[in-house]
Amino acid sequence: MLLSDRDIRAEVAAGRIGLDPYDPALVQPSSIDVRLDRYFRVFENHRYPHIDPAEEQPELTRAVEPEPGEPFILHPGEFALGSVFEVVTLPDDVAARVEGKSSLGRLGLLTHATAGFIDPGFSGHVTLELSNVATLPIKLWPGMKIGQFCFFRLTSPAELPYGSSEYGSRYQNQRGPTPSRSHLNFQRF
Repeated sequence: MLLSDRDIRAEVAAGRIGLDPYDPALVQPSSIDVRLDRYFRVFENHRYPHIDPAEEQPELTRAVEPEPGEPFILHPGEFALGSVFEVVTLPDDVAARVEGKSSLGRLGLLTHATAGFIDPGFSGHVTLELSNVATLPIKLWPGMKIGQFCFFRLTSPAELPYGSSEYGSRYQNQRGPTPSRSHLNFQRF
Protein backbone atom coordinates (compact mmCIF):
# COMPACT_ATOMS: atom_id res chain seq x y z
CA MET A 1 0.00 0.00 0.00
CA LEU A 2 1.39 3.38 -1.06
CA LEU A 3 1.51 5.89 1.81
CA SER A 4 -0.36 9.17 1.43
CA ASP A 5 0.86 12.58 2.56
CA ARG A 6 -0.89 12.23 5.94
CA ASP A 7 0.59 8.74 6.41
CA ILE A 8 4.10 9.98 5.57
CA ARG A 9 3.78 12.84 8.08
CA ALA A 10 2.44 10.45 10.74
CA GLU A 11 5.24 7.90 10.19
CA VAL A 12 7.89 10.62 10.42
CA ALA A 13 6.26 12.14 13.53
CA ALA A 14 6.17 8.69 15.18
CA GLY A 15 9.87 8.17 14.39
CA ARG A 16 9.18 5.11 12.25
CA ILE A 17 10.43 6.69 9.01
CA GLY A 18 13.54 8.76 9.52
CA LEU A 19 14.38 11.65 7.19
CA ASP A 20 17.27 13.85 8.28
CA PRO A 21 16.86 16.68 7.72
CA TYR A 22 13.08 16.57 7.49
CA ASP A 23 11.25 19.47 5.86
CA PRO A 24 7.44 19.05 6.00
CA ALA A 25 7.09 21.52 3.11
CA LEU A 26 8.58 18.83 0.82
CA VAL A 27 5.73 16.36 1.43
CA GLN A 28 3.65 15.78 -1.72
CA PRO A 29 0.28 13.92 -2.04
CA SER A 30 1.96 10.47 -2.03
CA SER A 31 5.70 11.16 -1.79
CA ILE A 32 8.30 13.49 -0.34
CA ASP A 33 10.72 15.48 -2.46
CA VAL A 34 14.42 14.89 -1.81
CA ARG A 35 17.33 17.16 -2.58
CA LEU A 36 20.69 16.66 -4.25
CA ASP A 37 23.77 16.42 -2.05
CA ARG A 38 27.05 18.10 -3.01
CA TYR A 39 29.07 14.90 -3.55
CA PHE A 40 29.44 13.07 -6.86
CA ARG A 41 31.49 10.21 -8.31
CA VAL A 42 32.62 10.31 -11.93
CA PHE A 43 34.04 7.46 -13.98
CA GLU A 44 37.74 7.34 -14.82
CA ASN A 45 37.34 5.74 -18.24
CA HIS A 46 41.07 5.49 -18.91
CA ARG A 47 42.04 3.40 -15.85
CA TYR A 48 40.50 0.06 -16.87
CA PRO A 49 39.92 -1.57 -20.27
CA HIS A 50 36.37 -2.52 -19.20
CA ILE A 51 34.04 -2.69 -16.21
CA ASP A 52 33.94 -6.13 -14.57
CA PRO A 53 31.27 -6.62 -11.88
CA ALA A 54 33.21 -9.65 -10.57
CA GLU A 55 36.30 -7.62 -9.69
CA GLU A 56 36.97 -4.80 -7.27
CA GLN A 57 37.99 -1.79 -9.35
CA PRO A 58 38.80 0.85 -6.72
CA GLU A 59 39.94 3.50 -9.18
CA LEU A 60 36.96 3.13 -11.52
CA THR A 61 35.38 6.27 -10.04
CA ARG A 62 36.69 9.33 -8.25
CA ALA A 63 34.99 11.70 -5.84
CA VAL A 64 34.07 15.20 -7.03
CA GLU A 65 32.70 18.05 -4.93
CA PRO A 66 31.82 21.31 -6.68
CA GLU A 67 33.02 24.54 -5.10
CA PRO A 68 30.41 26.16 -2.81
CA GLY A 69 27.76 27.91 -4.90
CA GLU A 70 28.82 26.08 -8.07
CA PRO A 71 26.90 23.35 -9.96
CA PHE A 72 28.06 19.93 -11.09
CA ILE A 73 27.86 19.78 -14.91
CA LEU A 74 26.55 16.51 -16.37
CA HIS A 75 27.35 16.38 -20.08
CA PRO A 76 25.26 14.61 -22.75
CA GLY A 77 25.73 10.85 -22.63
CA GLU A 78 27.53 11.02 -19.28
CA PHE A 79 26.79 8.87 -16.26
CA ALA A 80 27.75 9.87 -12.72
CA LEU A 81 26.83 8.87 -9.21
CA GLY A 82 25.23 11.39 -6.88
CA SER A 83 23.23 11.08 -3.70
CA VAL A 84 20.27 12.57 -1.94
CA PHE A 85 20.97 15.10 0.79
CA GLU A 86 18.59 13.47 3.27
CA VAL A 87 19.47 10.38 5.29
CA VAL A 88 16.55 7.95 5.14
CA THR A 89 15.91 5.24 7.74
CA LEU A 90 13.14 2.70 7.15
CA PRO A 91 11.45 0.36 9.64
CA ASP A 92 11.11 -3.36 8.94
CA ASP A 93 7.61 -3.01 7.49
CA VAL A 94 8.10 -0.08 5.07
CA ALA A 95 9.95 -0.09 1.72
CA ALA A 96 10.51 2.91 -0.53
CA ARG A 97 11.31 3.89 -4.09
CA VAL A 98 13.28 6.84 -5.34
CA GLU A 99 11.77 8.35 -8.45
CA GLY A 100 12.78 11.27 -10.62
CA LYS A 101 11.03 14.61 -10.93
CA SER A 102 8.90 15.09 -14.04
CA SER A 103 10.27 18.57 -14.73
CA LEU A 104 13.86 17.27 -14.68
CA GLY A 105 12.98 14.25 -16.80
CA ARG A 106 11.62 16.65 -19.42
CA LEU A 107 15.10 18.20 -19.54
CA GLY A 108 16.73 14.81 -20.19
CA LEU A 109 17.90 13.98 -16.65
CA LEU A 110 17.49 10.40 -15.42
CA THR A 111 18.01 9.97 -11.67
CA HIS A 112 18.39 6.21 -11.50
CA ALA A 113 19.25 3.45 -13.94
CA THR A 114 18.03 0.36 -12.06
CA ALA A 115 18.49 0.92 -8.32
CA GLY A 116 15.30 2.75 -7.39
CA PHE A 117 14.20 0.31 -4.68
CA ILE A 118 14.99 0.87 -0.99
CA ASP A 119 14.57 -2.17 1.26
CA PRO A 120 12.92 -2.15 4.69
CA GLY A 121 15.62 -1.63 7.33
CA PHE A 122 17.86 0.50 5.10
CA SER A 123 19.52 3.53 6.64
CA GLY A 124 21.80 5.98 4.84
CA HIS A 125 22.08 8.31 1.88
CA VAL A 126 20.51 6.90 -1.28
CA THR A 127 22.93 6.82 -4.21
CA LEU A 128 21.58 8.22 -7.48
CA GLU A 129 22.59 6.95 -10.92
CA LEU A 130 22.52 10.17 -12.90
CA SER A 131 22.37 10.15 -16.70
CA ASN A 132 22.01 12.99 -19.18
CA VAL A 133 20.10 11.81 -22.25
CA ALA A 134 19.67 15.36 -23.57
CA THR A 135 21.86 17.00 -26.21
CA LEU A 136 23.07 19.82 -23.93
CA PRO A 137 24.89 19.77 -20.57
CA ILE A 138 22.69 19.94 -17.46
CA LYS A 139 23.66 21.95 -14.37
CA LEU A 140 23.01 20.02 -11.17
CA TRP A 141 22.88 22.34 -8.18
CA PRO A 142 23.53 20.93 -4.69
CA GLY A 143 20.34 21.40 -2.67
CA MET A 144 18.00 21.33 -5.68
CA LYS A 145 15.01 18.98 -5.68
CA ILE A 146 16.32 15.93 -7.53
CA GLY A 147 13.70 13.25 -6.91
CA GLN A 148 11.09 11.92 -4.57
CA PHE A 149 10.67 9.02 -2.17
CA CYS A 150 7.42 7.11 -2.14
CA PHE A 151 6.81 4.66 0.70
CA PHE A 152 5.03 1.30 0.73
CA ARG A 153 3.74 -0.56 3.77
CA LEU A 154 4.50 -4.29 3.62
CA THR A 155 1.77 -6.84 4.35
CA SER A 156 3.91 -7.98 7.30
CA PRO A 157 7.32 -6.95 8.67
CA ALA A 158 10.36 -8.37 6.88
CA GLU A 159 11.85 -11.31 8.79
CA LEU A 160 15.34 -10.17 7.88
CA PRO A 161 15.34 -6.46 7.01
CA TYR A 162 18.18 -4.79 5.15
CA GLY A 163 21.16 -4.47 7.46
CA SER A 164 20.63 -7.92 9.00
CA SER A 165 23.92 -9.78 9.43
CA GLU A 166 22.58 -12.71 7.37
CA TYR A 167 22.46 -10.55 4.25
CA GLY A 168 25.81 -8.79 4.49
CA SER A 169 24.10 -5.59 3.38
CA ARG A 170 26.85 -3.74 1.49
CA TYR A 171 25.37 -0.24 1.49
CA GLN A 172 23.94 0.12 5.00
CA ASN A 173 24.82 3.52 6.54
CA GLN A 174 26.47 4.73 3.33
CA ARG A 175 27.43 8.40 3.19
CA GLY A 176 27.38 10.12 -0.16
CA PRO A 177 27.45 8.36 -3.53
CA THR A 178 28.85 4.89 -3.02
CA PRO A 179 30.54 2.99 -5.86
CA SER A 180 29.44 -0.51 -6.78
CA ARG A 181 30.35 -3.32 -4.42
CA SER A 182 29.06 -6.03 -6.77
CA HIS A 183 32.31 -7.99 -6.45
CA LEU A 184 31.51 -8.81 -2.80
CA ASN A 185 28.77 -11.30 -3.70
CA PHE A 186 29.36 -11.98 -7.39
CA GLN A 187 28.52 -15.52 -8.50
CA ARG A 188 28.85 -17.29 -11.83
CA PHE A 189 26.71 -20.22 -12.86
